[in-house]
Amino acid sequence: MNIRLFVATSLLCLAAPLTQADTVVVGDTITVRDSQTSVPTRGMRMKLVESRFGAPKARHAPVGKPPITRWDYDGFSVYFEYDHVVHSVVAAP
Repeated sequence: MNIRLFVATSLLCLAAPLTQADTVVVGDTITVRDSQTSVPTRGMRMKLVESRFGAPKARHAPVGKPPITRWDYDGFSVYFEYDHVVHSVVAAP
């Protein structure tokens, strides 16, 4: 691969805006909308989440194998597999 093409493509990927979306369920209707809530991203470690977002309001014990842990914050929850974020969920208004 041409090195210039590789560098240009890499820079474009870094410059692309990252958007987040909320999944909202009301009754039998599911909608997705843009989210304005800042949440931890997939792959972040627990220590980094806590340093950036503060201590959670609640920490739930790990469940299952692999262990899945949930931390609850005001407005969102974070799910970890071992000590890495696998998903962040924004609470419906």
